[in-house]
Amino acid sequence: MDATRIDTDERRNMEKMNPLLDEESCGTNVYDTRMAQVQHTTKRAWAVTALVVIFLVALGNMISETGLCNASVLPTSAQSPGHTLAKYAVAAAAPLLRVFQVYPPVLTPSAGGAVLTDGSASQASGGTSGCVVTQMLMEYSFGNSYGQPFVGPYVPPSCSFNRVTFNFTVTSAGRQFDRLAVAYFGDTELWRTSTAEPTKDGIIWTYVKDMTSYLSLFKEKQTLIFDLGNIINDIYTGPFNTTLQATFFTADDTVQPADKIVPISARLGSKKMPSAWQYPTNASNRVTLPRNIQRAVFSVSATGQSAEEFWYSNVLSSDVNTFGPDAGLLPYSPFRETQIYIDDKLAGVAWPFPIIFTGGIVPGLWRPIVGIDAYDLREDEIDITPWLPLLCDGAPHRFEIRVAGISDDGNHHGQLTDTVGTYWVLTGKIFLWLDNAHPNAITTGTPPRLSVPAPSISLASVTGKTIKGVNQTLTYDVNVTRNLAITSTIRTAAGSRPAAWIQHLTYSNHGVFSAFGTTQYTKQTSSGFDTAIPGPYARHFTYPITVNTSYIQSATTSDITIDAVLSRGQDIQVLGVPVFPTGLQSFAAAQGKTSPSFQGSELRTSQNGSAHYQSTNNNAASSSYGSTEQNMIFAGIRTDNVESAAANGQFPSIQGSGELYRRHVLAVNGSVVSDNESFLGRPFGGMRSSSVTSEVSGEFAGGDGVRDLIGHGPPS
Repeated sequence: MDATRIDTDERRNMEKMNPLLDEESCGTNVYDTRMAQVQHTTKRAWAVTALVVIFLVALGNMISETGLCNASVLPTSAQSPGHTLAKYAVAAAAPLLRVFQVYPPVLTPSAGGAVLTDGSASQASGGTSGCVVTQMLMEYSFGNSYGQPFVGPYVPPSCSFNRVTFNFTVTSAGRQFDRLAVAYFGDTELWRTSTAEPTKDGIIWTYVKDMTSYLSLFKEKQTLIFDLGNIINDIYTGPFNTTLQATFFTADDTVQPADKIVPISARLGSKKMPSAWQYPTNASNRVTLPRNIQRAVFSVSATGQSAEEFWYSNVLSSDVNTFGPDAGLLPYSPFRETQIYIDDKLAGVAWPFPIIFTGGIVPGLWRPIVGIDAYDLREDEIDITPWLPLLCDGAPHRFEIRVAGISDDGNHHGQLTDTVGTYWVLTGKIFLWLDNAHPNAITTGTPPRLSVPAPSISLASVTGKTIKGVNQTLTYDVNVTRNLAITSTIRTAAGSRPAAWIQHLTYSNHGVFSAFGTTQYTKQTSSGFDTAIPGPYARHFTYPITVNTSYIQSATTSDITIDAVLSRGQDIQVLGVPVFPTGLQSFAAAQGKTSPSFQGSELRTSQNGSAHYQSTNNNAASSSYGSTEQNMIFAGIRTDNVESAAANGQFPSIQGSGELYRRHVLAVNGSVVSDNESFLGRPFGGMRSSSVTSEVSGEFAGGDGVRDLIGHGPPS
């Protein structure tokens, strides 16, 4: 899945419709010429036979508002008529399938008062006051939209607010890939999301997101750029009809957002184009920062696409030809590390969560429950406060984002690479908290002391052969540990204090290919913790994933079968002062003054599923179905040693917790058969169900080799 992962025929169709489209004009949604060198992506297609396109009447151009101030009336797009896409409207004849992500509800106002909502169910809350304004930021249909993002002005409300939420609602019907979408204010990425794959009768989803981290940007006039590259032609018939609303309000309890946000990006906002890099490329900026900084945090958004979408299922570079070139095994190992450099020195790393989009592995897994984080791709935080004595010198400094894999020599020796496959979508931001009481102050101190040894890498690989000496199996193991510490002393108008960023990370991946490369088993776990002072801040994460896939093609016909079994999870504990809201703030307002005091939050979520895909008669007919179960618990956690533990590079000891929200959902063959939620131990939202089947049919272009399908699923 990605904004540019399409087959050769789709590109030809697109070029016929827009002969001026080329790399320079398409920003992040270009057809990178390097993609032509990646066999496994050039002919992939996931088909649905529907030719019906449905468009729900848009939510209207009216600006809704309540409270004490007036919303600014905004046009839906600042583009000229030649760049405005027509609406694709067809009367709805069948109910839309609601396709949803399971996530903790977000505090937002409503007509009846403040509520906690996940976009489809709500719970009355409290803790809001003053101005409440809702603006329609975008009402737009993304049809032939490669290189043509939505562009429109943003004008802040005229009254005071300290919270902002987004409500993003999408409808689509027909045949279409899943797509990556990124929202920007100018050069600064605000939010990265992806789309669900539509059915012929149509789907709908709503995602509500807390945007308060970007409060300083919402206080000023901006240019909104929303990039969702899509194709409409005789084959791909589904537009994405979208509305994006922002709600502004004041909450009793809120985080302290950054005073200033500096983008690290391709900086194409002045050209009304998206500002993400496609890596491998030079992903760096030279910027001069304010001199009175008290705290600085770098956030990185990194998404693998094309040959890098399923990076965790890749093999060692020395093993890519184990089953011949047509098997399509991909190199640089199943390990990936995002790296942040300041003036060519490593400042911190992030180990990515394995995102699976709605076309990934087998599409029947992801309807109506989408994958973890599919609608809200998580960013990683790296505290760069220890670098302030250097960064506050008034001179420009170079910030760079890289993505590394592992190269090996075929003898179980490996090292980090300076490149990976094509490609990763990258942007970064620097969140700055300033000494506003002393605007002329200059932060000084000792230079950062770096302890950044190379990671410990352990590799193993063995092949099994038939009696004729033909490779039949491949078994491999990759294990990595990484320890990193950067410390300094910073001096501000308030005095001297220590600053530190410390990381301890571990990774393991066990993989097995059998049946000459047509069956793959992958079991991977990434885990570790980060700590930072000042803040203080601490995060512990565990990302387990196990996938077993098999691909069968008839020896006498063109019939294809794919089966998959999947288990995955995400466990994140955050303590102290993060950049991005964890969700704890929403529940603090709902609990009121009698609520227990929590110093952090824990999110535990897991998905288990199995799915089947088959096509017959030379891909003229195909179907996919499956079942997925998800459990999620969101809790507050207590500790009394965040700062002392963080200062010593240790994760704080957890002394207690309290469950705030729980949801369990089971979907079978596209229908929700069980959906139960609880809020502070009480039922939340009731049981919701869907009776729309997930079976889809159409043609499926298999690509150049087994690896085009096995473990990757039909593309979207």
